Amino acid sequence: MRKYNRVLLKLSGESLMGTKDFGIDMESLKGYASQIKELAEKGVELGIVIGGGNIFRGLEGTGKGFDRVKGDQMGMLATVINGMSLQLTLENMGVKARVYTAVKMEPYGEYYVKERALEALNEGYIDIFTGGTGNPYFTTDSAAALRALEINADALLKGTRVDGVFSKDPEKHPDAQKFDSITYNETIKKQLNVMDMTAFALCRDNNLPIIVFNVNKPGQMKRAIYEDHVGTLVHA
Repeated sequence: MRKYNRVLLKLSGESLMGTKDFGIDMESLKGYASQIKELAEKGVELGIVIGGGNIFRGLEGTGKGFDRVKGDQMGMLATVINGMSLQLTLENMGVKARVYTAVKMEPYGEYYVKERALEALNEGYIDIFTGGTGNPYFTTDSAAALRALEINADALLKGTRVDGVFSKDPEKHPDAQKFDSITYNETIKKQLNVMDMTAFALCRDNNLPIIVFNVNKPGQMKRAIYEDHVGTLVHA
């Protein structure tokens, strides 16, 4: 039996690059879509938030002289491109999916309204939330936490390049300690980088569990929903 019936999956824009330096690697995109399809066919209800860092990151634009607000808005547009790409890939696999945007952008996506998104989930659609929160100064981590709470998700699944939460960066420090589970307060005390603090506070204050796992390992997405001891569970 699965642990969670409805989840919010957070994917970074960089995860779509595969081995590329920029843009979307179609093989990586198809790989994620295949895993999502498998879950959908088993009755898991999925909302998805994707970042835009593979195309444009607002903070990078600020460092090059862009206005922060405009830079963040450009980053929001990048997430819409990624969301549309995932939607088309899923539909080509026979999976029903809808793209929602945080600002009005018809016909590229449907303007996000909580009640419409919940109806779609109940009808078997995958909900893809793009445009972040629609506001500058907020990351897609914050958007993921917000949408997870709005759709009454059982958990937030954060896909990363490593196997969970570690005491320090495992890509730089081979001796880094992995945590199978850790509380919100311990995470703050140890200053571990799970999500940005706005997103993390939303999850903590609403007791929404976060599962951090390696999304690049085939099957891990399914295991995070069906099994214990996959990645790291952040909890109360």
